Amino acid sequence: MPPTRPPSRLATPADSGERAARRGHGRITLRDVAEAAGVTSITVSRYLREPEVVAADTAARIREALAATGYLPNKQAGLLASGRSNIVAALLPNLANSIFAETAQGLSDTLQAAGHELLIASTGYSLEREEEQLRALLGWHPAAVVVTGRRHAPDALALLAAARRAGTPVIEIWDGQPSGGLQPARAERFAQVGFSHDEVGRAMAEHLLAAGHRRLAYVDSGVAEDYRAHERGLAFAAAARRAGAEVAVLAAPLGDPFNAGREMLGRLLAPATPARPAAPAKRARSGGSEKATPLFTAAAFANDHLASGALLEASRRRVSVPGRLALLGFGDFAWARQLDPPLSSVALPRYEIGVAAARALLDALSGQRAAAPQTLAWTLVARESTARPR
Repeated sequence: MPPTRPPSRLATPADSGERAARRGHGRITLRDVAEAAGVTSITVSRYLREPEVVAADTAARIREALAATGYLPNKQAGLLASGRSNIVAALLPNLANSIFAETAQGLSDTLQAAGHELLIASTGYSLEREEEQLRALLGWHPAAVVVTGRRHAPDALALLAAARRAGTPVIEIWDGQPSGGLQPARAERFAQVGFSHDEVGRAMAEHLLAAGHRRLAYVDSGVAEDYRAHERGLAFAAAARRAGAEVAVLAAPLGDPFNAGREMLGRLLAPATPARPAAPAKRARSGGSEKATPLFTAAAFANDHLASGALLEASRRRVSVPGRLALLGFGDFAWARQLDPPLSSVALPRYEIGVAAARALLDALSGQRAAAPQTLAWTLVARESTARPR
């Protein structure tokens, strides 16, 4: 019989790799780790499940073997054996925007502490892409699903409903039931963790109206499926009209949002057509045409990126903010507070949305209770960019 390898002699990665290659799949197996550590596969498996029940010297050899071989457990095999997954799938509109990045961090921190891992997909604000990603992710039987917003393509909605009926908790984040009749008609309702964008839009208008402005603009997102931004714009315009103010909703161009904000400043500064043209004699005495009435005196933006671009362009052009044009953002990013003047904005519970959603999912998975709707607090932070003229 060939001599057995002493327990103290660990196999190298090359040794294990050659054995795996001979088996045809190229992966390091549990048996490779067991051989390297001089123990049985059952002992290695027990160590991976419950390391505290394995003797200290044996556990040390297994740890060395795991490091030497680079073994990774086969999660698919574990899922097939147990029928359960520890993966939570989350579909977010944009990973480049730190609004959603902080929410993803809140989800990940809370889920990981409970033994779950987060799998993220970016929809790019596309309902069609969201549906495709749902089909792919649900095929992996995640423990729970997180989607952004309450608007989904019909087939995506059917997928979410079927998943919930099969026992997979579903939560919609970054949204809440609006008070302005903007809720899409649908039979299915899922728990939501977020806030009402209708209320935020109304508060943004009321803030500018309280500062004495009567010619307002809302600079909307140029992304057609950014429904939350559009909802804020509709509520903003409705509140302004109820107060008897003039208001317009302007769509920002696509592309870099800072550049789009800079471009939008020119439209906001365009003069209004005078209601009564001045008499020629008066124009002659003044040495030229009268200074036209500004079209807008205040503008709210769909996000801080757009608002910051406009404020930076105003500084470049030496346009007084808020004297000539008051500017209000959404998101309250750290850089907006460092601008000159500091940007007024809406502070959002970005990280807290992720934490609350994760906790609700964990409660549902543990059988304590079904995920319940939660409305989180936001704050309109008034700074110099919307200060009332003295």
